[in-house]
Amino acid sequence: MKQPASEARQGGPDAAAASQPPSTVTSADTAKDREPKGNRPALGLRLDVRSLSLLGVLLALVVVGGITKPDQFLDTNNLQLILTQASIIGVVTVGMTFVITSGGIDLSVGAIVALASVWATTLATQEFGFVGILFTAMVVGLACGLVNGLLIAYGGMVPFIATLAMLASARGLALQITDGKTQIVTVNSVLDLGIPDSYVLGIPPLVLVFAAVTIIGWLVLNRTTFGRRTVAVGGNAEAARLAGIDVRRQRLYLYLLSGLCCGIAAFLLIVLAGSGQNTNGNLYELDAIAAAIIGGTLLSGGRGTIVGSVLGVLVFTTITNIFALNNLQSDVQQIAKGAIIVAAVLVQRRTSRHGEA
Repeated sequence: MKQPASEARQGGPDAAAASQPPSTVTSADTAKDREPKGNRPALGLRLDVRSLSLLGVLLALVVVGGITKPDQFLDTNNLQLILTQASIIGVVTVGMTFVITSGGIDLSVGAIVALASVWATTLATQEFGFVGILFTAMVVGLACGLVNGLLIAYGGMVPFIATLAMLASARGLALQITDGKTQIVTVNSVLDLGIPDSYVLGIPPLVLVFAAVTIIGWLVLNRTTFGRRTVAVGGNAEAARLAGIDVRRQRLYLYLLSGLCCGIAAFLLIVLAGSGQNTNGNLYELDAIAAAIIGGTLLSGGRGTIVGSVLGVLVFTTITNIFALNNLQSDVQQIAKGAIIVAAVLVQRRTSRHGEA
């Protein structure tokens, strides 16, 4: 029997869905519909538990430091030092978190920090004062990020190879600029940011910059279209492309963001050290990747957490400080970091298996 036209018009949601052209249903919509709704709260719970676990580890380290060296570790100056040192690698880690979430990797962040710091502290640059140093550091970081992004997104190079090439090139150029010498900063407005008189309510300016970058990074990743596209590209680049996302352009933007974070970190390092050296940023790439991983960001992409990455940075920085105060050798410190990384990855794998089940 043929259905009356009036019933077809009033057929409700089922009729409307049936009459919709198939081409208007994107792969992203289909994936969203197929996702088991019961798993969504569990995923959020796992992320919260992971962050809370890291927070517990951090509090345990504070207790250990307070017990072993109470007068030195709990001193206000030492706590300010921990936060200041965490600020530099922390800014780099925020950018790294975005890149890893998208399924990429950036091995050149430490070399970019070194290149930006020495280029921003040349005599010619210092003639332009505070603005010249800050502007140069950020432009160099963006330029390196642009090269990485173009090679990876449009050149088809594997991120590991492209950023490894940038690592070698940036280190070599930094050495060429400095000729192996330390470049002393003479701009007082830059150096003044590192003295206690510039602290705001006892908080160093570098820590305030780190906090601002963290908040902006969290908002961008969790509350903007850019963040959702980043997660989509890391989860399934082909599905993201079919959903209308320009995957190549998104990847270019992500490496630009990573380079910008390196430029900011380079400026913070200049303020802290009062100089520029070609050895700056040594092993920053490993520390940033490790902090992001133990924080809950998947190395395979598709999931990232700014809060977890920041907690990872604070854990590693606190460990370094405790080891230094107790005069423990650096090799023991590296072993401890390695053990933490392995444990974090094993926990991630176990959590992923339970999620799939």
